[in-house]
This record gives sequence, structure tokens and C-alpha cells, in this order.
Amino acid sequence: MATLPKVVGRVRDLRARVAEFRAEGARVALVPTMGALHAGHVALAEKARELAQRTVVSIFVNPTQFAPHEDFSQYPRSLEADLYKLADVGVDLVYAPTPTEMYPAGFVTRIAVGGPSEGLETDFRPHFFGGVATVVGKLFIQCAPDYALFGEKDYQQLKVVTRLSRDLDLGVEVVGLPTVREEDGLALSSRNAYLDEEQRTIAPVIYTALTRAADAIRAGTAPQAAVSVARGMIEALGLKVDYVAARNADTLAPLKEGPEAGREPIRLLAAAWLGETRLIDNIPV
Repeated sequence: MATLPKVVGRVRDLRARVAEFRAEGARVALVPTMGALHAGHVALAEKARELAQRTVVSIFVNPTQFAPHEDFSQYPRSLEADLYKLADVGVDLVYAPTPTEMYPAGFVTRIAVGGPSEGLETDFRPHFFGGVATVVGKLFIQCAPDYALFGEKDYQQLKVVTRLSRDLDLGVEVVGLPTVREEDGLALSSRNAYLDEEQRTIAPVIYTALTRAADAIRAGTAPQAAVSVARGMIEALGLKVDYVAARNADTLAPLKEGPEAGREPIRLLAAAWLGETRLIDNIPV
């Protein structure tokens, strides 16, 4: 049986272990997670091991990215099972701080972000990227890794974190990995555990709709027309759509119109509610 990775919960202990890795001459890769790990997280840890000699996985359900009405208290937590999955990959260290370790009494500092954070998720979860940027900024400062790995399923988050590291000179190379999917196309997510059997059969419609829209755009259909059809396809199965959008794949700005239309890379992104579960997905065109 693989040895379980060492777990630390204090910043000082994390820094001490990373200092030991540095003394060995090792590069360090960080995989930030909120736990309830699935094959997508495992793929990130495997890639981290390819990039660096030492791998750290953080497990922290970050309260500052949840609004009061959201699922912070219900969010799945499974630390022991997570450790066994990480042991199979060969992760060296798990950092699992408590909320009071990450946000001590009197904590008042926040990181405000713009650019790729504007629109899409922010239109429906205005608190979200401030919470993400603050916790990721702290993790980068606490761990000081060479690399940090994120999945493309949370594509807007990936772009925000990439910009954060660059703008604040944090010295961390942010690496994105393609979304890991079920055989029917559903993007892996810890929140998929909320879906009942019937909902699980419906959920892949988001990926199917985005795929058809991407095919249509490549065939010459205007992006907004393709997006409109995709939205209708998702709503026809009873989902409540927050957004289906075509954006610049690099900046997430709205697509240009006029003579410059069609000359930029495109990413299709969607978010919709299936019952009480919010699902997000995205694909390149």
C-alpha cells in the first residue's frame, strides 16, 4: 500500500517542509483544491509530479468564495479518502489549514481583481473572484511554489489566477489542464454528487450544446446565433441558464464586432442550474 502523504495545517509547518524541499534542490508544484477529490484532481497531481520533484496539494473549502445562501456547509468533505487518492499518485505533502489559520481573527485584507473576472460568473456570484483571488494569493505566498495547476473546467478562474500571479509578481507559473469528463461528456465536479439519477442523465446536455455550437461556429455560423441555439437546447431539458456565452479565449472579453469579427480565439462558456445544483462547463472553438 502506498504511504499516505504527510498532512500539515499550519503556515509555519508548510513553509518548513517546503524549505526542506528547496534544500534538496527540488522544484515545487502546488495543486490547490477544496477536497472531495475526483479524477480531474488526480490528473492535476500527476501533471504536478511531471513538472516538479515535490508536489503539494492544498485542501481547503474556502468560505470567502461562498455567498451566505450558497452550499459552504453542505460542500462535500472527505479528507481521509482524499489522502488515499493522493498517496496513489505519490503526492509529498497535503496542506489542510483550518479557516482560522487561513483567516485569523481581525483579517481584513482582500485582493480585488478585474480583467478576466468581469462578467460571466461575476454577474451571478459577485463575491466569488475576490474570495478566490485572496485565498489563491495567500496559498502562493505561503507555499511559494514554482508551478500551480488548475483545471480548465473552471476556465474563468484559471484566467483570473494566471493574471493574478503575473500582475502581483508572485513568481508562480500557472498551468491549466484540459477538463476531465465522464464518458457521456459531463465535466467532473465535486458538486456532481448532488445530482440524483434522473438529473445525472440530463446533465451532459450542457457539453452537448456547447459542442454543437462550436461545430456551428467553425462551419460559419455567427457566434451569437450559435450560442442562442445552445441556450435553447439546455433550457429545453428544464435547466435554468445563468449564461451561455462566446468570449475571447485569452482575455474573456466580449467578442469584437465589425471588420475584426472572427479573427480572435473563441471560448464557449456556460452555467446552468439543474434542480439545486449549479453546473458549469466550457470548450474551445
